[in-house]
Amino acid sequence: MRKGWIHYLVILVVGFYLVLPLVATFLYSISQTWANTILPTGYTLSWYEQLFSDQRFIDALGRTALICILALLLSVITMVLTVFVVTVYVPKLERFIQALVMLPYAIPGVVAAVGLIKMYASKPIVLTGTIWIIIGAYYVLIMPYMYQGIRNSLRTIDVKRLLEAAEMLGASKWKAFVLVVLPNLIPGILVSSLLSLSILFGEFVLANMLVGGHFETIQIYLMKRLKENGHLSSAIVITYFVIVLISSLVMLKLGARLQNHERKERVS
Repeated sequence: MRKGWIHYLVILVVGFYLVLPLVATFLYSISQTWANTILPTGYTLSWYEQLFSDQRFIDALGRTALICILALLLSVITMVLTVFVVTVYVPKLERFIQALVMLPYAIPGVVAAVGLIKMYASKPIVLTGTIWIIIGAYYVLIMPYMYQGIRNSLRTIDVKRLLEAAEMLGASKWKAFVLVVLPNLIPGILVSSLLSLSILFGEFVLANMLVGGHFETIQIYLMKRLKENGHLSSAIVITYFVIVLISSLVMLKLGARLQNHERKERVS
């Protein structure tokens, strides 16, 4: 019984430690003044009204969502196919692929940004649009998370036997992959996508050095506002947190529905 209380106490302390900064940020975002008191002396939503009436914020949020979604879609498609092909057909290359996708861990963001700038500084891609450079950089950044999550999900199933069974029932290799293997990878894809989305939404170094003021993202907008108004920057942080939270809940709900639909089809 004592051990149980100790566990609950540890969870409570850790939870309080994690939630307290978020609560303080939220209170500051709705406060009129907060200087020498424990709690704000007045509350207002004017900072949020000012934030959502700023077209720069709306544009920055849209740009951030666009590049994050494109990078995620590109990563999901390539990583799922790569992990599947390597696992089923060329397992000898698994160690090489794993070492390759883990390289972003060893390369700091500043070094990667400087390398990309040096490589593409005189190329036409800069003239046609810097969005593709940041999408490519984001793709490389989330490779380890996408690969590991999808690989772990694939390890939970006997993919070779599933493919053989589907082919014996008359399905082609592509059809067996789409209808049999892919539904079993949804949990790993969702977990990896959620982790990658939260990382991309908070990434600042690559975005600032590669595109800077030419393609203002939510991170760059937040940094500029941080120098102007602390209340407004707190409102941006809370809005960012709510957006990531809603996106995570929607993706988890969608994944649960897809899994339930798949189970009903198997039963029927």
